Order: sequence, then C-alpha cells, then structure tokens
Amino acid sequence: MSNEIIQPRVLKGFRDSLPEAEILRADLIATITNTYRSFGFVPIDTPALEYSEILLRKSDGETEKQVFRFTDNGGRDVALRFDLTVPFARFTAEHKGEIYFPFKRYHIAKVWRGEKPQAGRYREFYQCDIDTVGSDCAASDFEILNAIKAALNAIGIQKFKIHINHRGVFNRFLRTLGISEKSEDILRCVDKIAKVGKDEVRSELLALAGEKAADSVLEYIAGGANFFETLSLIEKMAGGEAEDTKRLREVHAMFDEAGIASAFVLNPSITRGLDYYTGIVFETFLDELPSIGSVCSGGRYDNLAGLYTKEKISGVGGSIGLDRLITALTQLGIAQKKGSYLDAEIFCASSERLPSMQRAANALRALGVNVEVFPEPKKMAQQYALCEAKKIPWGIFISEDGSISLKNLATRDQTENLDAEEAAKIIKDARKN
Repeated sequence: MSNEIIQPRVLKGFRDSLPEAEILRADLIATITNTYRSFGFVPIDTPALEYSEILLRKSDGETEKQVFRFTDNGGRDVALRFDLTVPFARFTAEHKGEIYFPFKRYHIAKVWRGEKPQAGRYREFYQCDIDTVGSDCAASDFEILNAIKAALNAIGIQKFKIHINHRGVFNRFLRTLGISEKSEDILRCVDKIAKVGKDEVRSELLALAGEKAADSVLEYIAGGANFFETLSLIEKMAGGEAEDTKRLREVHAMFDEAGIASAFVLNPSITRGLDYYTGIVFETFLDELPSIGSVCSGGRYDNLAGLYTKEKISGVGGSIGLDRLITALTQLGIAQKKGSYLDAEIFCASSERLPSMQRAANALRALGVNVEVFPEPKKMAQQYALCEAKKIPWGIFISEDGSISLKNLATRDQTENLDAEEAAKIIKDARKN
C-alpha cells in the first residue's frame, strides 16, 4: 500500500459547505419549505440519476453539453438530473394513477450542470421547485407566481421584480413574420439580451431572419411603459386578442386583487431558453443586484409530461436557485449567518461536576433551550473562544448545589442562583428579541 498523501481537493465548480454556510442554507430551505406548504404544496423526491433518454428527449444541443452523462457498470446510458422539472414530468407520467389532480408538489434538492462556473453559479447546486400539474388555468399560473413572491418576502427580500411573459403570444408574433420554424433559435437568442445586449442580439437575429424581421422582433421585445401598454403592443403585433393575451389579463387581475401587482412586470424579452415552456414564463431580478441575474424562474409547460404518456397533463411551476440567492443575500448583507443552533454553552469548571452539568443540559433542552456541555475542564479562554466561533449568546456555570449562573456573552452581565425554568425563560425571551 502506498504511503503517499493524496492532496485534498474538490472538482472545479463543486465545493464543500462549512457549518456557517450550511446553517444559512438549511434555514433558508426551512423558510421556503414552510411557505410552499402554506399554499398546499406537498413534498416528493426523485433519483439523482435518470436514464439519459428521460432527461434529454425534450432538450436542445446546449442542454446536452451541460449534462453529466456516462455509461454505468451495467452498460446503461445514464445522466445526473440538470433540473427538477423533467424528472417531475417522468414522475407524473409514471405515478399518474397514484396521485390526485391538480397535483401540487415541492421538491428541494441538488441538480448538476457542467456549465462554466462563475459568481453565484456552480456545477452542483440546489433548486427549490414548486409545480402544479393537471390544471391549465389562470389561477394556477397566479398561485405559482404568488407563492414565489411570498417565499422571497419570507426570507427577507422585499426589493425585486418578477418579469413575466407568455410564450404563446411570442409564437403567434413569429408566425405573423413567417419565421415560426425558427422559433426555438429566436427564443434562445432573445433570452440572452440581458446578458449580451441589444446589439449582439440584433446581429444574431439578422443572421437568423433578416433585417426586417430582426427589427420587428426588437420592437416587440422592447415593450411599452407599463403592463397594459406593453400588452396592447405585443397583442397587436401578434395579430390581435387570443387565449394567451386573455390569460395575461386574468393573471394581472389577480395581482391587483391580491395587492401585489407592483412586484410584476410584463417583459416581452423574457422567453426562457428551455423549449418545453408553452405559456406564461417568468424570471426574477433583485432591484439592488440586477447583475447577478435571475434568482427564480419558471413557467407553463403543457406538453412536457406528454413525452412519457399519451395523456396530456398541463403543468406550471417555478424554481428558486438557492445558491445564487445565497450569493445575493451575502452581497446585500441580508444573510443571517450563525455558527451553530445553540442558545447556550455550559462551561466545564471540573470533571466532577460533569454529571450535574449533563442533568442541567437535559432540563434546559426539555424547556426548549438548545444547549451543549463543554466536554472537559480546559482553560476558560478556550471555552469562551469556542462560544465566539459558534456565535453562542449565553454561557452557563453550574454551581456545587446545582443552581445556574447565566452569563450574557455579549454584555458580560451575569445572573446568579437560577433554576432551569428561570434560566430558560431569560434565554427564550432574549431569543424573541
């Protein structure tokens, strides 16, 4: 056996997560989960690995380049999921006899993409998805958008805009130009405008469709001054009113009634690059950090489950990109970082008192206090340093008679001769503030 030391390292685009970062992630997941549950969404899970044909049958060449794909030991062509929507479509088709419709699910898990790593973008990352299948109506579209807004508000983000559009209107517009056969290429081109700029998009459109069509597309995606001015413009350019523009009006009416219309913008340049979207699509941008890109996106995909079943099952969903969101929260100073979930540390002055310390710890835990016992009688400087590293707010000393001395580690104020109930009340009251 070789004694050579292997250099510890991770693959490019992947990373370890230290406690402070993982606690932040777990807290955000808990908040988002609670929000999704409040709207009636229920959890499911699917495998990280799927047959490649399941994941890639409804995708473009660019998606295939980003998928981690290999042949397993059994000779099967498999791939790691690149999102949670396609596996959900497979799940719906496979279990349609076991679930109820409309079926509303949430799924928070890792996905993998072999794209170039950059700020807030990794090759392994979390998505926080919600979807409703079995219902094609404005109320389902609205509920997804409403739940996404509520989740972002719940984690402390107030200044953002959700940009929405409708693929159907855009596709009708392309038919009026006589270039609908190039719709997928044009959709992907337009979808890049925020990243590459108007001039680059015009150049690509010229190559795809010629000058007249390119200028018409740019006029269309420029929109108007507000929601209804933009809607009137794109409706006219698409050939008049139809079910797609009616859907946008219905959804906006719900925004108005719910008092949340100011959070939404009708943006004809939002098309979403993935070709399985068929109806309303959306992306979400932070007012104070637009450069980080969309932190949440999604839309309606009426035909996706049809890849795996002859029965047509309508669907609409949204996904919060958790890792990009964490990067944004950190840059904005909103992220609430902590080194542990502990309220208090019981300091160890002597080994002889460890039994009474453990008894006190159990009593405090039973009263709702998160507490640990320092395991051995080391110097107090080391015990205080541990509390500082873990951001523990309270220190506890257990006297010979078992009474508690409670020390506020920020102010150094100390309260003597407390029992467990009294100490727990002080700690929990402070926690509320």
